[in-house]
Amino acid sequence: LPILVETVFDTLNAKAALFAIDEVYNERNTKLPIMVSGTITDQSGRTLTGQTTEAFLISVSHMPLLTIGLNCALGASMMRPYLQVLDQKAPFGVSAHPNAGLPNEFGKYDETPELMAVQIKEFLDEGLVNIIGGCCGTTPDHIKAIADMAKDYKPRAVKQD
Repeated sequence: LPILVETVFDTLNAKAALFAIDEVYNERNTKLPIMVSGTITDQSGRTLTGQTTEAFLISVSHMPLLTIGLNCALGASMMRPYLQVLDQKAPFGVSAHPNAGLPNEFGKYDETPELMAVQIKEFLDEGLVNIIGGCCGTTPDHIKAIADMAKDYKPRAVKQD
């Protein structure tokens, strides 16, 4: 089972987590796959601390990761351009766990499972991701709709240097 360092909005925190994971691995003489997932906070394409998607990738690429990805804050349709950056630049797998759209005025997520699956289909058609899931507002019905649609696709080809 992989370890997931997720909803990263400050890369210094992610680096601290990765350092701690590495220390435990060394102490226990073991290794598990590691996934890191950042959060782009708005359509500026930056984390809360101001990093671009590419800068986020570069700042955690010193570790041999199973995947680098994005989760939370954005719905699938708004996440796509930043996944395209990861697809072009990441030397390992790419993951995506978007929200079911953006929250409404009551903090609820209105995007249907079918609409979310259609938007994620674009990720798969472009070959952008290796692992797909959901974050805020997703329900078992959302995950089922995504899984039913994704089963017909191959994961993204990992680019080797």
